[in-house]
Amino acid sequence: MTPRILIIAGSDSGGGAGIQADIKTVTMLGGHAMTAITAITAQNTLGVQAVHPVPTDMVIAQIDSVVSDIGVDAVKIGMIGSAETASAVADRLEAMPGVPIVFDPVMVATSGATLADEATIAAFTRLMRVATVTTPNLPELDALGGEAAVRDRTGALLVKGGHGDGAEVIDRLLLPDGGEIRWADPRIETRHSHGTGCTLASAIATGLGRGLTLADSVARARVFVRLALREAPGFGGGHGPIGHQAVRLDGDLGGAMLNQVTLPLADYEASATFYRLLGLRQIVESAPRYARFESAGGATLSIETADEIAGKSVVFLECGDLDALVVRLREAGIAVSDPVLEGWGWREARLTDPAGNALCLYQAGENRRFPPWRLP
Repeated sequence: MTPRILIIAGSDSGGGAGIQADIKTVTMLGGHAMTAITAITAQNTLGVQAVHPVPTDMVIAQIDSVVSDIGVDAVKIGMIGSAETASAVADRLEAMPGVPIVFDPVMVATSGATLADEATIAAFTRLMRVATVTTPNLPELDALGGEAAVRDRTGALLVKGGHGDGAEVIDRLLLPDGGEIRWADPRIETRHSHGTGCTLASAIATGLGRGLTLADSVARARVFVRLALREAPGFGGGHGPIGHQAVRLDGDLGGAMLNQVTLPLADYEASATFYRLLGLRQIVESAPRYARFESAGGATLSIETADEIAGKSVVFLECGDLDALVVRLREAGIAVSDPVLEGWGWREARLTDPAGNALCLYQAGENRRFPPWRLP
């Protein structure tokens, strides 16, 4: 299924955030992006030079046009433009029961420019009430009245920790039933982080539109954002865009994904030279035992001493829910090992296919392409 994602947000002429980041994210994650543009901005990595709000009736006309013909599986709301538009959008969304809605309460650009006045922020309450999840960063959460106040006004609340202190970024998903899910990952030090909030919200909406749970949608979206941060192209003299275009074969885990193969080696230098000559980029070096290479399409290939992999090639399939897949295979009578967290950061379960070919089902997140020991 191709999820149809309606994005209600402003345009970023620099391509780093807003509608442009949303479209890139939805497309890279296998969805169909549709838009209702609320404002046109002139901006680059240094800041926002001008903002032109789109009239409310035109915003609503865009929404009606999409809904009446193409249909919508999920909605993402970003920069809203004005209090009048916020209220009118809430009216339309209230008439779409059952459609997941992700509300990213955009107030300030990464550069520090203000993108919502006090009246617009006050009107956010209605949007929070129709939202499946609201995704403020820490300054936005404070501007909205704090965690307790926002939690009372919305479905679920994802508190993004990127503006916090410390070596780890901690994101917390507060569920309507009172439950809480936390994710913690090392902070990626970069000034090129423009558009991370827009990207995260659109990735969550794409997951919800595909039918994933909210928790799974958030988990997958976080991996997408972190990989895009690592792939930031370094454009501009300020807060540059992240690298949506370079996130491949990592985020869309609706089923087992073939993205890694390990082959036995006999002569490390000969094999490593051979694969570099083929145009693969070496990303891990552990001579004379192991090396990993990355292709332009995002797949990886490893070479490893034959005695360590029993002289067989191993095909790796990345799984969104490794434990659930292991259970399903065992119910079908297929022998598969218990998932084990290995020292290199991958959770792996081993099995063979009916012809005896070695397979590894795994979860690695960033560690497949960006292990801590990745070559510079």
